[in-house]
Amino acid sequence: MIITSGFIGIDVSKHYLDVFEGGSSRTERLDNNEESLAPMVARWKNSDIFVLFEATGQYDLGLRRVLTAANIAFARVNPARARDFARATGVLAKTDVIDARMLAAMAQALAPARAAESDREREALALAHKRRDQLVHMRQQERTRRSECSDAAVLGDIESHLEWLDAHIAQRDEEIRHLLAQSERLDRTARLLRSIPGIGPVAAATLIALMPELGSLKPKKIAALAGLAPFNVDSGQFRGIRRIKGGRKRVRDALYMAAVAAARSHGRFRTNYERLRAAGKPAKLALIAIARKLLVTANAVLRDKIAFQR
Repeated sequence: MIITSGFIGIDVSKHYLDVFEGGSSRTERLDNNEESLAPMVARWKNSDIFVLFEATGQYDLGLRRVLTAANIAFARVNPARARDFARATGVLAKTDVIDARMLAAMAQALAPARAAESDREREALALAHKRRDQLVHMRQQERTRRSECSDAAVLGDIESHLEWLDAHIAQRDEEIRHLLAQSERLDRTARLLRSIPGIGPVAAATLIALMPELGSLKPKKIAALAGLAPFNVDSGQFRGIRRIKGGRKRVRDALYMAAVAAARSHGRFRTNYERLRAAGKPAKLALIAIARKLLVTANAVLRDKIAFQR
């Protein structure tokens, strides 16, 4: 495939960035830091450039910030989609340079939508939220070990660690509350989300940190991003069960727990849940349906900037 000028693919790793420029087919390896990126970005500035790279969490953070500051259009793609595109074009080999070229070809062929500008406030919230999740996961592991432990000395050590974890989770909760409170924009968003039954402080923070598209997309698209949209499994005469798949698991998990709370509330979500159960739907399927309704409702609330009407 001939890749024309204007399309750039970048393979991101912890220490390096491998860059492929369409047109000239120029390849370049840079250290993964903002200082190394500056000369290259200066060369691209004020030109019709589109950059595509895989979403790699903190590893592409500096790249995003530099491109945003230079007003250069870019998009992040799910690594699984990038690999599927490579296979579809017959590229089975995998090296950093090949991946960079493949990303440039993907940008040219699929014309992905430009990513939103880097948001420092949301990034800080996402980092605090991620650390809280890590601590909560460790606490659950320690609770499991405690339930299986019969040695007094080991049990005492586990109890001490659980106390430490409880204290630090509380600190992260306070940090998240502070990050939301000091930003008028994020605080307003949190208040709108928490007006919806079932969505508490953790679910609201999860949606704000990990679902920046909320309020700007159509219902089906936002549901697909979260992995809450049922997909067909039909071929020929076969008609399969619709299943959800893909999407952002942490967002989906938070919405599932919010659905459990909403199904116990006194309102339309409980009515919908009871109607689904009365129709013979399994409890988990009914809760997934409520989670999707919660997400679509949150999308509408943020789009219209009007609190949920109970």
